[in-house]
Amino acid sequence: MTEAQIKVKRTESLLLELIPEALGSLNDERLHELDVIDIKCSRGRSDAKIYLDPASYSEGQKNEFIRLLKNARPIVETYCMKNQGWFRSPKFTFEFDEQMKKAQSIEELFKKIAKE
Repeated sequence: MTEAQIKVKRTESLLLELIPEALGSLNDERLHELDVIDIKCSRGRSDAKIYLDPASYSEGQKNEFIRLLKNARPIVETYCMKNQGWFRSPKFTFEFDEQMKKAQSIEELFKKIAKE
C-alpha cells in the first residue's frame, strides 16, 4: 500500500466517524436516524461518496433524504473541516447503498438453482 493510499484510507476512516456526528448536530431530526455504511474518497481526496443504509425506506423517503442531504452538505463539510483543522473538505455526495439488496437477490437465485 502506497503512502497516498494510506492517506485516503485515513481520511475515509475519519469521515466515517465525523459525518454521523455532523448529521446528529443538525436541527432536522429526520437526518439523525441515517446510518453511514461506507465512505469512498477519490485519489486526490477532493470528492467523497457517502453510502447510507437504505434500511426499509421507500423510494419517496430516499429521495426526500437525498434532497435534505444536498441542502445540508455545506454544513456537514464545514463541520468536518473545522473539527479536523483542514484547509478544505472533500465534496460530499450522498447515496443509498443498494449492494445488500443486489447480493440478496443473487443469493435467492442461487437457492432456486440449487433446488432445481
